[in-house]
Amino acid sequence: MEAYLLDWANLLLRWLHVIAGIAWIGASFYFVMLDLSLRKPTRSGDEKRGVFGELWAVHGGGVYHSEKFLAGPLDQPLPEHLHWSKWEAYTTWLSGMGLLAIVYWVGANTYLIDAGVMALTLTQAVAISVASIVISWFIYDVLCRLLVDRENLLALALFIYIVLLDWLLFHIFSARAAYLHVGAIMGSIMVGNVFFHIIPGQKKMLAEIRAGQTPDPIYGIVGKQRSVHNTYFTLPVLFAMISNHYPMTYSHPQGWLVLIGIMLAGVLIRQFFVLRHTGRQLWWLVGLALALMLTLMVWLRPVSPQASVQSSGQSIDIGQVMSIIEQRCVPCHASTPTRPGFAQPPKGIVLETADQLRRQASLVAQTVSNRYMPLGNLTAMTEQERMIIAAWYATQSAGENRP
Repeated sequence: MEAYLLDWANLLLRWLHVIAGIAWIGASFYFVMLDLSLRKPTRSGDEKRGVFGELWAVHGGGVYHSEKFLAGPLDQPLPEHLHWSKWEAYTTWLSGMGLLAIVYWVGANTYLIDAGVMALTLTQAVAISVASIVISWFIYDVLCRLLVDRENLLALALFIYIVLLDWLLFHIFSARAAYLHVGAIMGSIMVGNVFFHIIPGQKKMLAEIRAGQTPDPIYGIVGKQRSVHNTYFTLPVLFAMISNHYPMTYSHPQGWLVLIGIMLAGVLIRQFFVLRHTGRQLWWLVGLALALMLTLMVWLRPVSPQASVQSSGQSIDIGQVMSIIEQRCVPCHASTPTRPGFAQPPKGIVLETADQLRRQASLVAQTVSNRYMPLGNLTAMTEQERMIIAAWYATQSAGENRP
């Protein structure tokens, strides 16, 4: 029953996380577009009213007119009712932390710890997980304060830190958990920017405007800096959040480098759209991102199973394979799993008989070869056993395709 309730908690939190994330990213992308698309006011007197820039847009069967005031309107009091974009960010982070807790902390022995990478106790693994998020925020915040006027150097420092963090986590946690944690850390930095800098700065700015004072420009400077960071973090974080569906990336021996490559592609794509909002369309940025992804596709291409057969020089029968499957896979992939934490077989796949294995042969061979399964290598499947399964499947495939 406990595993069943955790599945429901996972479902509901994940649903909330996706909904809130869509709202946060949508609002963030919209305001970045709005800010970069502003044009100088065209009507006489608008600048005297305090209008910094304006945008005319069409959507939903109507025409919209947006104006930006750096210090509020000069010809009327600032309205009491203002829209705030903050709860989308907070809800996304809180639901994400909830998912991290029930999947990777409660299920640390399954999803977080890989004894083949580092032998950790549950307490050690969870403590490192929490510390990596908290410490990373402080490192990021200090770097931003120290390099507030040196954006290019700051960008380089942040990139180097993310690379080092990625490499380090890849050598502490399971590869799947390492990817997720890089995304969780960057997402936490994003919401930290909103909670500790953007919203407090806006509140102080509004208080000064309502008091008839000229607001301190530092609030806008810091808020803009942190908002820019958030927009470039968005696409890399999105990939990290869905990466568990693509074991071909994190299961590679140099998976940490794969993550950096995909994140860089995301930054290039975001840069293209940021510049496009200003009227510049640098298609070479898209081309570079695609070239980077194509390079990764070539680098990660799987070795032909047939090559495994030829290199092994052995004849594999179903009995050998079932012996491995029963020991390494059936604890989870059974009608009634015996592995703690599993109320039902993952994705409904049962591998208790040879016929069941044959029906899932392609999927089993693929997930075993790319090290996606067993999860976290909980059952300690050896490389030799993986080769035997790949060799058996290659023999099966060759027999089916033989005329």
